[in-house]
Amino acid sequence: MTDQPEEQEETKSSFLLKNLAKGLAWFAVIIAIFIAMEGYIQANFKEHIDSIRDNPGVLYGIYTLSELVFGILPPELFMMIWILDNIDLSGFITNLAILTVISYGAGVVGYYVGKVFSKTKLYQTRIREKYLKQYEGKLKTFGGYLVFVGAVTPVPFSATCMLAGSVNLDIRYFLLICIPGVFRFAFYGWLVWISGSQNIFDFIKHLFIPN
Repeated sequence: MTDQPEEQEETKSSFLLKNLAKGLAWFAVIIAIFIAMEGYIQANFKEHIDSIRDNPGVLYGIYTLSELVFGILPPELFMMIWILDNIDLSGFITNLAILTVISYGAGVVGYYVGKVFSKTKLYQTRIREKYLKQYEGKLKTFGGYLVFVGAVTPVPFSATCMLAGSVNLDIRYFLLICIPGVFRFAFYGWLVWISGSQNIFDFIKHLFIPN
């Protein structure tokens, strides 16, 4: 009996570490592609980049829709778009903060969608069956910890939030365990920033052998 809490904690840790590893691996691939193709993108899509700069609301709208629909597009892509615009650090931080707020807000919306509509036929047949059912077992095993994992790893954050709402997870506890997502954005934002305008070898050197 005394070993059961420790075993459960190990299961939580392995679940978190597995998804963190997936997230870092996926992020490394995105960064490598971004650094390798930045010059090509700048040379061939300059007009599109300028258009995005002049109409940031469109970019925020696309990102908001993506976050509401289970994170179709990774937030790192949106961070990189601002790097392509040769934005200064203060502007990058401002846009990073906006992306963070949108993600957090989308999670709250997801929570209330799950809370209010979980008994409806649309939710059960379209949303739960297609997108959420694969995570229900994890919710039963980990409870609110699943939301924490969704906030800091590629596990769809909005999906975990809907599930949390559907089981009426305490809203104060929910808001608290969503906060670590802010640190994920800060960490990935820093990596994206230092990757800008560097070749892949300079980036790796800067990352592992700081000045």
